[in-house]
Amino acid sequence: MTLVVLGIVLVVLARELLPPAVSLLGGLTILVLARTIEPEVAFAGFSSEATIAVGALFVVARAIRDHVGIDAAMARFLGSSSSDRVVLVKLLLPTAAMSSVLANTPMVAALAPMVRTWAERHGRAASHFLIPLSFAAILGGLVTTIGTSTNLVVSGLIESAGQEPFDFFEVLPLGLPVAIVGVALTIPLAPRLLPDRRSPHEQVASADRDYSFRLRVLPDGPLVGRSIEDAGLRNLEDAFVVRIDRDGREIAPVTPITGLMADDVLTLVGSVDHVRDLADRPGLAIAESQAGLLEGAGHTLWEAVIRTGSSLVGRTLKEASFRGRYGGAVLAIHRAGHRLEGKLGAHPLHAGDALLVMADQDYEDRVRWSGDFSIIVPLTDGEAPRTHGRLVTAASVLGLVAVAATGLLPLLHSILAAVVVLLLTRTITVEQARRAIDLDILLIIAGAIGLGAAVAETGLATELATIVTALAGDSGLVVALLLIVLATMALTELVTNVAAAALMVPVAVDVAATIGADSRGLAVAVAIAASSSFLTPVGYQTNTIVYGLGGYRFGDWWRLGAPITLAVIVVTLVVVPAVWG
Repeated sequence: MTLVVLGIVLVVLARELLPPAVSLLGGLTILVLARTIEPEVAFAGFSSEATIAVGALFVVARAIRDHVGIDAAMARFLGSSSSDRVVLVKLLLPTAAMSSVLANTPMVAALAPMVRTWAERHGRAASHFLIPLSFAAILGGLVTTIGTSTNLVVSGLIESAGQEPFDFFEVLPLGLPVAIVGVALTIPLAPRLLPDRRSPHEQVASADRDYSFRLRVLPDGPLVGRSIEDAGLRNLEDAFVVRIDRDGREIAPVTPITGLMADDVLTLVGSVDHVRDLADRPGLAIAESQAGLLEGAGHTLWEAVIRTGSSLVGRTLKEASFRGRYGGAVLAIHRAGHRLEGKLGAHPLHAGDALLVMADQDYEDRVRWSGDFSIIVPLTDGEAPRTHGRLVTAASVLGLVAVAATGLLPLLHSILAAVVVLLLTRTITVEQARRAIDLDILLIIAGAIGLGAAVAETGLATELATIVTALAGDSGLVVALLLIVLATMALTELVTNVAAAALMVPVAVDVAATIGADSRGLAVAVAIAASSSFLTPVGYQTNTIVYGLGGYRFGDWWRLGAPITLAVIVVTLVVVPAVWG
């Protein structure tokens, strides 16, 4: 029963038929209803130390984003370096180091827009830096237990198996050499293997007049006093009105009930030929000025990247009621390095799509916590981050690391203590802390831990371990380890890193018992393999973030990811037998 349900869950995850959290918790619910496992086993993930620790780290990450200003400091550090390799050294080494103690997903969300902007201002290809940024964050997260949620989940699963949870440096003997080799390979290979791709913003800025046009409402024409919908400008075949300029002010986004007045200047986006045909309609004429769409102070342009598991995936803008739901007009959709042509509202959205949105200045606060976007960035220079809490935030993070690393407090207690300090000093408010927590990720972790428990409790892990050891034969640990690592990496690219780790840890523990190996060593190998997502843009959240921002294509990941993945496998096969054999 567990094997069947697990197979269904994996298919649903791989084909993105449902959001990951719904898929995992749905599978657990079926197992509970079928009385395959007890509810307290299935839903133990909700009270797991791993789930609580990840939630608390989101709060710490929010304080860092608001008060420390890592992105601004990194921009100054990059300066105007002479070569791509020098830039990569300056970018990747600090990123990997910070990722070892900071949650890598929010860090990449802060750094990626800065890197893209820096590259554009210095005439560099952002595509040479964004995938390496993601890879460095992933590699750095492998060094300590708090570097990535996957390590924390594996620690929780090991504890559930009756062993001590991971200490702060449990994964260091394998994670550090993997990180060093991975970063060392990325720096020389990235400029050679990654193509030049223009980011969505660059494409829009350079081709603005190719698909935007301005029309003026004639004072004596039949459209004066009519709404956009009544004027026949609502459901155009291949264009839509995104802005109205009226008496020196701008109206954006434009709704169907917005009324037209004499001398209004309408900005339309879409097929140029179709837009120009509209100039022949009674009441409309070509405006005298065809100034760029990206100009003007009455609105803000935002770039929003759709996250894996978003409720927008598989739906069109019209089906999702994007304007009404988020209060912004989508000007362009970029996918795999190309701007989608035709009527934007007819395209089903995909994870990693970058949307160019025209909205007011409150757009980010309004939609950031919807769970639908992995990143939302303005395309204009924003305000500097608040710095009044910089000292407290830095002290809290350093204290967290010091206390956890020295063993003065258990890992979870150290993280919670840092959160308490941030709240008591009002560095972050309770409301900000609540909104910082990504509930979707916590549900995924809880669901994955439950499925991992089901694999262990029902004996499925033992059966799978028997198959692995039979395939390994007399070769023992090395072949068994290779099979576990390959299976974990494949699951990571198909489903999620957390789910892959949760499913493979029970198998690894049983394999270790069968062949007489150290189960903690195999568990660490699973944690490293589950986070080593370098082959697709959807296996790990940081990859999805840079996918849309960098204008990448799906196959770009293989160019650099294949040699990095091979290096991870080789290092794992050498280090695990040497350290835990």
